[in-house]
Amino acid sequence: MIRVVLTDIEGTTSSISFVHDVLFPYASEHLADFVRARHADNPMVAEQLDAVATTAGVDRDDIDGLIDTLQAWIREDRKETPLKTLQGLIWEQGYQQGVLKGHIYDDAADYLQRWHDRGLRLFVYSSGSVKAQQLIFGHTTAGDFTPYFSGYFDTRVGGKKEAGSYHAILGELGVEPSTVLFLSDVEAELEAAETAGMQTAWLVRDGDLPDTGRFVARTFSEVDTLLRKR
Repeated sequence: MIRVVLTDIEGTTSSISFVHDVLFPYASEHLADFVRARHADNPMVAEQLDAVATTAGVDRDDIDGLIDTLQAWIREDRKETPLKTLQGLIWEQGYQQGVLKGHIYDDAADYLQRWHDRGLRLFVYSSGSVKAQQLIFGHTTAGDFTPYFSGYFDTRVGGKKEAGSYHAILGELGVEPSTVLFLSDVEAELEAAETAGMQTAWLVRDGDLPDTGRFVARTFSEVDTLLRKR
């Protein structure tokens, strides 16, 4: 029986266009000013810049060089943890100022609440930082959804296409793999989760449905039929 739902965000609960056309440009536009204003007096920002310098081989005192590296990572859609953390901090300002509102599909909003009310434990696993995840669900166009989630995972547990990441999540959840249903729009992520023993559902919001033996759904209401069977 499925007792835990682990969900991706981008393309699953929320539109890809919101992330790529709203969040990423917002972070890119505000990144330079944010880093220059916070790098000296904010320990969280300083820690991320330390990591950027180490990863990219840039002099830690070269703030412009670090900013250029971060901007390049944004353009490349790199899943670097320090970038994701800084993006989350920048988005936090936007959400708090009311400039940003997190997108959530109507069916996802409906069924996340239903599943929570039915006693399922809900978790998020996204390449975005935990902070970014909490922000998007805490400031959605449909309200605050953070009370429905029991926890969040990001790239600190590993890449989303690596089976080891899902083993790590299972270790933290303390449950049998077969009791966890992972939702994603990326087949390679589903394959990694299945290798760890999780059950999966492939969300294909748009376009042709794939020819596959894997469970495929357009909406969370279709995922609910799987949950009720298992």
